Amino acid sequence: MGMYLNPPTMTFETNVRDEFYVDKSGIIEPINKMVNTPRKYVCVSRPRRFGKTMAAYMLSAYYSTTTDPTALLQGLKIKKSPNFAQYANKFDVFRINMQNFMVGKKTVEAILEDLQEALCEELTDEYPDIKFGNKVDVSRCMNKIFTKYNRQFVIIVDEWDCIFRVWKNDAEAQRTYLDFIRAWFKDQEYVALVYMTGILPIKKYGEHSALNMFTQYSMDDQSVLAEFTGFTAEEVQELCKKYYMNYEDCKAWYDGYYLSYNVLENGKEISKSYEIYTPLSVVSAMYHRKYKNFWNKTETYEALKMYIALNIDGLKDKIIDLFNGGRNKIDIRAFSNDMVTFNSADDVFSLLVHLGYLAYDSNTEEVRIPNREVQDEFSTSIKNMEGWEPIAKAIKASDDLVKAALDGDEKTVAQMVQESHLETSHLQYNDENALSYTISLAFYSVRRTHNMYRELPAGKGFADMVFMPLPCYPEQIPMIIELKWNRSANTALKQIKNKEYAGVLKGYKGEILLIGLNYSKKTRKHTCKIERINEI
Repeated sequence: MGMYLNPPTMTFETNVRDEFYVDKSGIIEPINKMVNTPRKYVCVSRPRRFGKTMAAYMLSAYYSTTTDPTALLQGLKIKKSPNFAQYANKFDVFRINMQNFMVGKKTVEAILEDLQEALCEELTDEYPDIKFGNKVDVSRCMNKIFTKYNRQFVIIVDEWDCIFRVWKNDAEAQRTYLDFIRAWFKDQEYVALVYMTGILPIKKYGEHSALNMFTQYSMDDQSVLAEFTGFTAEEVQELCKKYYMNYEDCKAWYDGYYLSYNVLENGKEISKSYEIYTPLSVVSAMYHRKYKNFWNKTETYEALKMYIALNIDGLKDKIIDLFNGGRNKIDIRAFSNDMVTFNSADDVFSLLVHLGYLAYDSNTEEVRIPNREVQDEFSTSIKNMEGWEPIAKAIKASDDLVKAALDGDEKTVAQMVQESHLETSHLQYNDENALSYTISLAFYSVRRTHNMYRELPAGKGFADMVFMPLPCYPEQIPMIIELKWNRSANTALKQIKNKEYAGVLKGYKGEILLIGLNYSKKTRKHTCKIERINEI
């Protein structure tokens, strides 16, 4: 047992003992099917806070020759798998966190030299009867072990992409690193499995798409690893039930990542899909017994701020759409898998998908802001960015506008909506859809206590905008907003009543606020009508 070769399992054991531990040991089953097959090269990319390191420790504990996985994984789901014993305790395991080798190093060459020295030193201690020679070459050492003992390795590399995040603009350093990885792993018989984790998928470099032997599982397509990417809805429901926390509130705060894939079962193609929650945030909420933004404990908003400031290809307008609950179709295939090559808004959005700031639906090829926690990150970024002052002003004024609406102050509401009419390309008020973007921004603060729904099926049609209170805010009042363009606010209010939109809140006990808003093309003014009705 060494620091890197067949390392201790204490960290994994500590995690399993935690009262909030969610059993994701099922990932071992699909990974086992990849061992010693053409798919034995696995690269899993996820945002921070999504359990990458936890999985690395678990796989290390399972495969390592120096552990007893039968005892270590006792009571976990994987013990029920028919292939549990197939590779348990069968391989020498290298578990490496690349960030540990970056401390104090100024070049990639120095990092790789330190890495090889450390691994070769442990191989020498473990296999003292083999003459490795004076040259420090980890691949050569592992080949000698395999040749003499037919001994294979499982190699687990956590934070594999940190080189690309630190030396973002150093293409030569990145190529050097990729060449090393390729020489270490590709076509090497001593490799039973390589499992790499990071934030970014493998960098594309033409010929240096060099690691083309890897199967990639990323936030745009996790395939068979989808249910192990974060917490599923069922797992979060169980946690909420166990700790007496409201599930709907948890869903609004931390849900929103949708992953799906097709699989062949019993000769039939079956589509599987999962709602994925941010694991660390859910656990933090259970522990602290409150729902709030835990994102900034691991990521500052500066990262998001830097990328949305790149106003290329109409990026700013598209972000406003997303911020207001919209979706944007993107082509994720052209992304270069780095943090500096941006030729279009699609490239920026693709990076934000991998960082967890946007959720990607592979069925519709659309991105959206996944939940309230991430929405808060966008809000914080926008408030402090040059060039976004009108939007920041609208967000700041939102509290006063909502108060005016609750007070029935129609004139003030109309005036404040008018002030939120931003002069950006997609908000020129050509139709009701354009108007809805300004309204959702003007009423932004409602989303702290309500879920927002646009074009919600209700009564005899679709309500333009409905704000339903989250369960943890029972004192809040629901709002139904109907928008009209070049008609009248009275017409909007009558439509809510005539088409019985309030029926969507059937069973709700309390008052409901109805708001009709109109924009006149002729006068370029907004008008507003507000009415309260009793429970349905």
